Amino acid sequence: MSLFAFAVAAQLAAALQPSSSVLAFPEPGLDDSAAYAGYTTRFFRDAERNTLQIYLDRREGRVVHLFANGENESIGFSVRDPRGAAADLQWESAGAQVAKTGRRKTLSYEVRSSASALHLGRFVLGSMRIERDVQYFKEHARPFSEAPYAVPEFVQLLQQVAAQSPAVQRQALVLLRASSVDALRRRVTPSLVAPRAGTAAAAGDASIEQLSLDALDTMRVTITPLRGTALASARSEEVVLRTTSGAPLHFRVTVSTTGRALSPLTRQEIFTDDFLAWAGDMQRRGDATRSRWIERQITGVELLASREKLMAGLPTYATYFGRDMLVSALMMQPIWRPEMSEFVIAAALRKLSAGGEVSHEEALGGQAIREAAAEATALLRAADTARAPRADALRAQALQRLRDRRVTRENYHMVDDEYQLPIMMARYLEDPRVPPARKRTWLLGREGTETRLARMLAALAVVADRSAPYAANPVTENFVAFAPRDATANTYDGAPRWFAQSWRDSGAGYANGKYAMDVNAIYIPHALDAMQRILRALSSIGVLTPRTLTTTPALQRSPTLARYLRDSSALTQARITWQGAMQAFVVRLTPAEVQQRVAARVRAMPAEEQTYWRAFPPSGAGLEFLAVALDSRGAPIGVANSDPATRLFLDGLMGTASVTGAGRAALVRDVSLFARDYPEGLLVPAVGAVVASDAYATPAIWQAFVDDAYHGPKVVWGREVNLFLLGVASHLPLLTQDAASAELLRMAATRVRDAVAASGFRSELWSYAFPNGRPQPVRYGSGGDVQLWSTTDLAVQYVWARLPQ
Repeated sequence: MSLFAFAVAAQLAAALQPSSSVLAFPEPGLDDSAAYAGYTTRFFRDAERNTLQIYLDRREGRVVHLFANGENESIGFSVRDPRGAAADLQWESAGAQVAKTGRRKTLSYEVRSSASALHLGRFVLGSMRIERDVQYFKEHARPFSEAPYAVPEFVQLLQQVAAQSPAVQRQALVLLRASSVDALRRRVTPSLVAPRAGTAAAAGDASIEQLSLDALDTMRVTITPLRGTALASARSEEVVLRTTSGAPLHFRVTVSTTGRALSPLTRQEIFTDDFLAWAGDMQRRGDATRSRWIERQITGVELLASREKLMAGLPTYATYFGRDMLVSALMMQPIWRPEMSEFVIAAALRKLSAGGEVSHEEALGGQAIREAAAEATALLRAADTARAPRADALRAQALQRLRDRRVTRENYHMVDDEYQLPIMMARYLEDPRVPPARKRTWLLGREGTETRLARMLAALAVVADRSAPYAANPVTENFVAFAPRDATANTYDGAPRWFAQSWRDSGAGYANGKYAMDVNAIYIPHALDAMQRILRALSSIGVLTPRTLTTTPALQRSPTLARYLRDSSALTQARITWQGAMQAFVVRLTPAEVQQRVAARVRAMPAEEQTYWRAFPPSGAGLEFLAVALDSRGAPIGVANSDPATRLFLDGLMGTASVTGAGRAALVRDVSLFARDYPEGLLVPAVGAVVASDAYATPAIWQAFVDDAYHGPKVVWGREVNLFLLGVASHLPLLTQDAASAELLRMAATRVRDAVAASGFRSELWSYAFPNGRPQPVRYGSGGDVQLWSTTDLAVQYVWARLPQ
């Protein structure tokens, strides 16, 4: 070890402080370890109280460290035994050690293995988005003998820079802070720091380091043998450890980064005093299991919340997601402080596009550099085939991308979050806990160069403009549609393909629908209702002055919004027209049709599933449900689904629930689906309410959900369970004169709650398998351990505890 490295190590050793994990999965008494199938994870706070999650996935032989910081970073490596199989790693102790030296934050912990030797490789140090892609494309499973993993976008950029003229090459290198192309090349892959490549050091360690492409940040992982374990060899491709005593193999893992830190929020800053008092009362009542669940979820919210953002979930989505933040905040309003509403709305307004669209997901740190590199590469390639002055302009644009490489980038390709933001804004402006003077001051405060009021009106203009065609002429073609996909991707019988641009954002999620039910039948009608409330509230607190109306850019761009401001009856008519959109999605089946289609779907299942589901024949009743989407011809797609839970929730939240006449019939229709056993309905006993039943769809759709189960019949989402239970809770007080309907709602809620409780999961999502001829709940492979949507179970428990029993 060099004198410098020794000095750094000594400095860190002196600064290291013990740190206990704040959460662990699976946890005895709360989680079924068998359901996690070799996956264990722990959450720590680093020296700046940022979240650092570590998971050991013995199924894949992968160890990943997620830095939930201002860069969304991760360090991952694969661990294999001498036969090349995934190694069995175990935590050595519950704690870790943390330190901070200058910009560098460090965490160290110990693990052990019963193997006589371990091979560590496929080191990936970068953004969590890169680790996510590495696992998705199975790069982590490739042989260690191959070259170290390199981000493809960086490799391609390097090739383009090397091919440029000396003048352009020099400018690119200056922007990336590299002295030469070779210096830049050394940053594309991780490198071995100590000991020197090809040497063995019985008492030494091995450090793998990754510079960011612009050399402004450094990530490092150090492997230190302990207690009878030796370092046999070390290269950037592979580190080998061997036991020298026959005892279990032990080693320490130390990870560090110089990435930006976030500013965490505490539970006292997030939750209301009344909720925290209730949570404390749950602990004093002696229900140990329930109080442990509550404490876990409160801690989970703290791990996700900082002054800069609310992260969507850990480990996979440790960054801003507009939809996740907005929907979760709406669900959490009964237990969150009003300041959280201000924070959430401001975060969304801050990230609006120039045209007022809500950001779906941000790319920052290494991911921002990765996307900038891809764009710069494409521009340089285009310049190579263009003539002057076009070629010069393209190269200048490429250099500008490299200059702006660390600017946070926003993704606007989803369509549902545009309609969620107005609902959030209306709830804040109608919140009686916030005085009108404070609302006015907050609205006139700025996000960047514009007031929040101006940005709010820009967001409303998007809703007004996109909903205007159907409001004027209510035909299917005027619904808000998904964008078309590559026509050669013929998964669904050669039909045109459509991107899934709402929450079921997987390939099979909307069964190749063009017009999503949740967007058109639920969110847009509620967004128009919210817009009417917002405009009324803005007028009442005196911020819609004549000057505002004549100088706000959004009102100049959107004649529709300007008309709604002048004539509220026009907005009322638009809202009423859109409320009728739901009828286009209704599917009605006779008892015979239900029987026939369920039987056909069961016959197409694997043998063990057929045997089980045939023991649960259809009820003999007919069925009515809302289709998940309409196809390109405007016909309902026969996928029964959990999205009506969103309608139940929003109707209750906004005070628009109806429990008489057609409203009561729709309520009974939507709630009943959750209580019917799958595959006729959505309920799988001891598992939960799945997000879809494809029994009434085509064989092509059945296969699509087999191939891509993320939003299909094999998956329960905690978000949907909680939306349903909050929705039912909001309707029950309205049914005091309708005992039969109230009993139906309570029965359905009880069945869903009991099934979820029996599953043992309160996570983002979970699945089920058939190991013993019956459904067995299992952790979904890419599911988040801590996720905003799943922590909304806190609001469910609190709201239900206050309902009259």
